[in-house]
Amino acid sequence: MDVKAARRISVFKRLEGGQPVRNIVCAYWLAGRCNQGPCRFMHRESPALQTKQTHSASREDSGCLQSSKRSWRNPNYDYPKNGTVLTDRRARSKLTIDEVAQQEVQVGREIDCMDQEMAIISTGSIHSQQTLRKTVTAEGVRSESKSIKKCQPRLCKYWVTGSCVHGDKCKDVHSWFCGSGFTLLTKLEGHIKTITGIALPSGSDKLYSGSKDKSIRIWDCNSGQCAGAVDLDGEVGCLISEGPWLFVGLPNAIKAWNLQAQTELSLSEPVGQIYSMVMDNDMLFAGVEGGTILAWKFCTETNIPELAAMLKGHSGAVCSLVVGANRLYSGSSDSTIRMWDLETLQCMQTLHGHTRDVTSVICWDSYLLSASLDMTLKVWAATESGNLEVVYELKKECGVVALCGIHDAEAQPILLCSYNDNTVRLYDLPSFFERGRIFTMREVQVIQIDIGGLFFTGDATGQLSVWKLLGVGTTS
Repeated sequence: MDVKAARRISVFKRLEGGQPVRNIVCAYWLAGRCNQGPCRFMHRESPALQTKQTHSASREDSGCLQSSKRSWRNPNYDYPKNGTVLTDRRARSKLTIDEVAQQEVQVGREIDCMDQEMAIISTGSIHSQQTLRKTVTAEGVRSESKSIKKCQPRLCKYWVTGSCVHGDKCKDVHSWFCGSGFTLLTKLEGHIKTITGIALPSGSDKLYSGSKDKSIRIWDCNSGQCAGAVDLDGEVGCLISEGPWLFVGLPNAIKAWNLQAQTELSLSEPVGQIYSMVMDNDMLFAGVEGGTILAWKFCTETNIPELAAMLKGHSGAVCSLVVGANRLYSGSSDSTIRMWDLETLQCMQTLHGHTRDVTSVICWDSYLLSASLDMTLKVWAATESGNLEVVYELKKECGVVALCGIHDAEAQPILLCSYNDNTVRLYDLPSFFERGRIFTMREVQVIQIDIGGLFFTGDATGQLSVWKLLGVGTTS
C-alpha cells in the first residue's frame, strides 16, 4: 500500500472548458435531446456558475467536516461553542422548515418532463410553469403534494446499448445526467461488483475504492489510471480514511493501514460483516451485521487501537454511522436510529419513524437527516426537552440508499441523494429543490466528496464515476 504524498493536481481538475458565448441555457441540451444545429441557446453551463471565485486550500476550507463522517456544515450557520445540538427553537430559526414553507415555489419541486414548456434563466436553473402545494400533517410533519402528476426524466435504455432508433426525438434522456451546475468528468472501471467505499486520505494523491469483489483499487489522481489493487480475504463492507489511516471493513475484522508510516494492522472480532465506520478524535466506531457497534480507542503510546466497548441495542445490521454535536448516531436495518453519548457511550434515545432499513444518516447544522428504503428522507431536530423529532419528510416513489453533502460555488449546501431506481438526485437545501439528476446502470451505494467541487459515485456494477460542480475551485 505504498502511497506517495504529493500536492494533488488531479487530472480531473484540469478538464475545464472555455467560457460560453451566450447566457441562455438550452433546456433540451440539458436533457440531452437538442436537435438544433447550430442552436441559438447555450450548450453548456451558465458563466455565472463558472466564474465564481472560490478558495479551497483544504478540506476544512471547503466548508466540509471530515467527509468520512458524512457530516457537513452550512458556513452561514452560527454554531454553538459547546458543540451541542441546539434545543432553543428561536436559536434554530435561522434555518427552520417554516422558513422553507415561505419559499413554497421551490420546496419539493422536481425536474419536469422535458416535453413541458420550461424557462431557462441565466443562472442555469430550471423553473417549471406548474406549481406544487404542500400539506402539513396533524403531527406537524410537512410533506409535498403535486398539483399535477409530472413525468420524470428517464434514461433511455436503448441509448445505453446504442440501439435507440429515435435519436434526438426520443422522449427519454440520452445522457448520464440532466440538470445544471455539474458535469461528468470520467468513469473509472476495474471493479466487477458493488462499490461499497470510496476514500481520499489526507496528503495523498491517490483515490481508494473498496468493493464486494474482495479488492481495493488505488487510483492515481494525476493520471486517472488504476495504480494498483489489493486482494482481500472477504467482501469490503465499507472503507473510510482519517488522517494518514485507511480503514477497511471486512467480515469479522477491520484492516487498517497507516499510509505515512507504512504500517498495517488488523482489528479482529468474531461479530460478522462490518458495514459502517466513523472516526471521532481517538475513537473508531464500527457497525456490524448483528446490530452491535464496536468502539476502539487509540492508545497514545503505541498509536494502536484497543477495543473499549461494544454498544448494543440494534436488532439489525448497523448500516450507517455519523458523529455530530458530541453524539454518535446509528442507522440500522431494524428501521430505527439510535443516539449515543460519546462520553458515556450510552444510548440516549431511539428514534422511531422509518418503517424499513435506515440506510444513511448525516448531520447538517442542528439537523439530522436520515434515509430509508421506506421511500422517505426525514429531517430531525431537537425539541426543547433535548429529544429529536421529525420536522420534515420528503417522500418519493423509491427507496433512498445513500446521502452525502457538498457546497456549490456560492457556498450553498447541496444534498446528494441516491435512490434505488438507479438515480442520484441533487437537492438544494433547505428548499429540497431538485437541481439535477444522475443516471446509472445499477444503484449507487456510496457517494464521496473532495475539495474543488469534486464528488464520486460508486454503483452496483463496480463503476466509479467522477463528477464536478461547475465553478467550484476555479477563478475567473
